[in-house]
Amino acid sequence: MLYISKWKAAAILLTALICCLFAVPNFFPEDMVKRWPAWAQRHIVLGLDLQGGSHILLEVDANDVRRQKLLALQDDVRRVLREARIGLTRAPVIRGNSVEVIIRESDLQQGLAKLRELSQPLGGFVGSTGARSLEIENAGGGVVRLTPTEPALLERIRQAVDQSVEILGRRVNAMGLVEPSIQRQGNDRILVQVPGLGDPQQLLEILGKTAKLTFRLVDTSMPAEQALQGRPPPESEIVYGSEAERSQPYLLEKRVIVSGEELTDAQPSFDQRTSEPIVTFKFNTSGARKFAQVTQENVGRPFAIVLDDKVISAPVIREPILGGSGQISGNFTVESANNLAILLRAGALPAKLTVIEQRVVGAGLGQDSIEKGKLASYFGAALVVVFMVVTYGLFGVFASIAVAVNVGMIFGILSLLNATLTLPGIIGIVLTIGIAVDSNVLIYERIREEVRTGRTPITAIDAGFTRALATILDSNITTFIAAAVLFFFGSGPVRGFAVTLGIGIVTTVFTAFTLTRLIVAWWVRWARPRQLAIS
Repeated sequence: MLYISKWKAAAILLTALICCLFAVPNFFPEDMVKRWPAWAQRHIVLGLDLQGGSHILLEVDANDVRRQKLLALQDDVRRVLREARIGLTRAPVIRGNSVEVIIRESDLQQGLAKLRELSQPLGGFVGSTGARSLEIENAGGGVVRLTPTEPALLERIRQAVDQSVEILGRRVNAMGLVEPSIQRQGNDRILVQVPGLGDPQQLLEILGKTAKLTFRLVDTSMPAEQALQGRPPPESEIVYGSEAERSQPYLLEKRVIVSGEELTDAQPSFDQRTSEPIVTFKFNTSGARKFAQVTQENVGRPFAIVLDDKVISAPVIREPILGGSGQISGNFTVESANNLAILLRAGALPAKLTVIEQRVVGAGLGQDSIEKGKLASYFGAALVVVFMVVTYGLFGVFASIAVAVNVGMIFGILSLLNATLTLPGIIGIVLTIGIAVDSNVLIYERIREEVRTGRTPITAIDAGFTRALATILDSNITTFIAAAVLFFFGSGPVRGFAVTLGIGIVTTVFTAFTLTRLIVAWWVRWARPRQLAIS
C-alpha cells in the first residue's frame, strides 16, 4: 500500500536538504565564504566560457624531439661499440637526420650486427606494423649510417605529448590555479585553459620552460676562453651561463653526474647567511649515492648546475655532500625561486613546447552567457510548471516542487564535487528539467490508467508509482550510459555537459519517484480523497 515509514521519510527529506544546502555557498560573496569552515567552502567553479580566463595552445617542437633522439642514438652507438670492443676510424657524429660512424674494415660485420640490435620493431604503434625504429645503412668504406624512421619519430612525439600533459598538469596545479583544463589536441598539440586567469604571463613562463636540470663537473683542463678559440676536448663542451651569470662561458664535461629526474623534492627557501632566495633540493637514494661519490672524489673542483642548457650556478665543492640534499643559488628573486621549485618538483618536459596561440577570454561574454542561461532556465521552468498544473492539477504542483528540489540538488552535488560549470553544462541542467517532468508524466499517466480500470484512489496511486518505476529506470539508465560515454570520450565543454546530465539523471530518479511519492502519500493521508482530479 501507499505507506512510507517515518524513518524513510526522514531519510528522503534529509538527503534532499543536505544536497541543497551544499549549493548555498554559491549565493554568498567569495570573501564571506572564505571565513566559513573548510568543508562549507565548496562551490561551483565557472568554466572558461562563463568567467573568462587564459587560453593557450602549445605545440611539441618536432625538431627538438628529433635532436634528442639523435643525441640518444649517438650515445647508444658509442656505448654498444665500446662494450663490444669494436675498433673505430671515427667516433659517431650527427650528420643531418642520421648518426654516422666509421668502423674498421676488420670489425665491420661484427659492428653491423651489434648496431642492428638497436633497431626495434614498432608493433605497438598504430599504422606501423612491420616498421622498425632505425634504418641502418652500410654506406661503404666502413661508414655506417643510422637514421630514425618517421614512424619512430611520430611515436616519440606522441609519447612526448602524453608526458607533457601530465607534467603541465602538475605545474599548473602547483601554482594554485582553479580547475585548469589540460588536454591534447591532434598529434602534437596541447590545449591549456585556466578559468579566471586574466594575465597569463607567469603561466607562460612556467609552461614554456623545459626544466631539464643536470649536475655536471667543470672541465679544468683548459680555460673556457681557450676552448672557444680552439677545439674543446672531445668529452667536453661549452655551455653559457644564465643572465644572472652574465652569460659567462663554461667548459663542462658532457657526462651528467646526476639529473633532475632523481630529485624527490624542491622548495624555495632563504640562505641563512645572506638571506637571499634559494632553492633547496633532495635526491632519491640512487641520486644521493652518485652525488656523494662524485663530491668525495672531486673536493676543491667546481661543478655546474645546468637548467635548460644554461649554467645557473657553478659552486666549488668544498667538502663531500653526503646527505642527498643541497641548495641552488643564482641571484633569484622570491618569485623566480618559487617558480624554479615548481618546475623541479613537476619534472622536466620531454621536449620543447612552442606557443602557437594565446588569448585572454573576456568575462563579458561569459556573463552574457550566464544571464541568457538563467533566462532560458526560468522561461523553460515556467512553461513546464504551467503545463503540468494545467494537465494534472494538484499533482502538477507536486511535480513542480520535485523539479525545483531536483535543480537544487544538482547544484549542491556540483558544489560538493567542486565541478566546473560550462555553458553546455547549463544546457544539461535545462535538459534535466524536461527529463524530470517526463518521469512524472509516466507516473501520472499510469495512475490515470489504473483509475479508469476502477481502482480506488489509494490503490491507483500505489500501482501507478510501482509499475512506472521499471519504465523510469530503463529510460534513465540508457540516458546515463550515453552521458557516461560523452564524459569518458569527450573533452572540455562536452564533458561539462555530460557531468550535469549524469548528475541530473541520478537526482531525477530520486525526486521523480521517491520525493514525489512521499509528497503524494502525505497528501493522501491528510485529504483522504474519494476521487482523483488527475483522471
